[in-house]
Amino acid sequence: MPLAMNRDVFITCAVTGAGDTVSKSSHVPITPKQIAQSAIDAAKAGAAVVHCHVRDPETGAASRRNDLYKEVTDRIRSADVDVVLNLTAGMGGDLIFGNVESPLPLNTKGTDMAGASERVSHVAECLPEICTLDCGTMNFSLGDYVMTNTPSMLRAMAKKMTDLGVRPEIEAFDTGHLWFAKQLAEEGLIEHPILIQLCMGIPWGAPDDLNTFMAMVNNVPASWTFSAFSIGRNALAYPAAAVLAGGNVRVGLEDNLYAGKGMLATNAQLVEKAVKVVEGMGARIIGPEDVRRKLKLTKR
Repeated sequence: MPLAMNRDVFITCAVTGAGDTVSKSSHVPITPKQIAQSAIDAAKAGAAVVHCHVRDPETGAASRRNDLYKEVTDRIRSADVDVVLNLTAGMGGDLIFGNVESPLPLNTKGTDMAGASERVSHVAECLPEICTLDCGTMNFSLGDYVMTNTPSMLRAMAKKMTDLGVRPEIEAFDTGHLWFAKQLAEEGLIEHPILIQLCMGIPWGAPDDLNTFMAMVNNVPASWTFSAFSIGRNALAYPAAAVLAGGNVRVGLEDNLYAGKGMLATNAQLVEKAVKVVEGMGARIIGPEDVRRKLKLTKR
């Protein structure tokens, strides 16, 4: 296939995530003030989009509290830098089974299941320009955890996002997730221009080898816009792979804590490294206004 490098690239910074990373790096932001400031710093370093989760300010654990999302949103919007705001809507689908001999009852520690309206309530309150839609169910990481997103749940959430005028970013962890995204588009539940995030290397979704990555890319319709990332060590290489494949870039402490071997990074430092890679390849970094025009986003 011919090289189809993207020459106008936007960078998304995934600021904090929901994983157990707080104990591994002091740079992972926890409070709304810290999350917002880290997002602002990432924007100043070259990120056009910031993707935000929230955490319990006392424990650092992942949270779905609307007041925390509201504070993060207000702080970013009142900052002296422009950036496209992308809030997660992936929380509320965490299912943890009991042991292998007795899968039921569910393990209440970690199980967090919420209805469609509750899962997007913070989106309705904060009205970001983008919010994520994890487009499928999969075994996730180790143990007995399943990330659950049924077809009915996804249809309901997609409709609510579209009705709110918020652009869904489809997070695809495997090819079947792209298949269902096409179905959502066919049913009119997500509208063009369609945005896809290819999530590579997350156990046990699509591995991040180049053959699998290109299989994912080749299943993205040509008229759609995509970004891609991997996690851990390979996160540093994926900006180049994404741009060469015709996509955009995601970096950030949700996906990777290091700027190099033994070098804990900040979000701004990861964005700066991505900027150097993209520009070193001869591509141009585009800013939030260009992203809004490209994706027809509503700034609030």
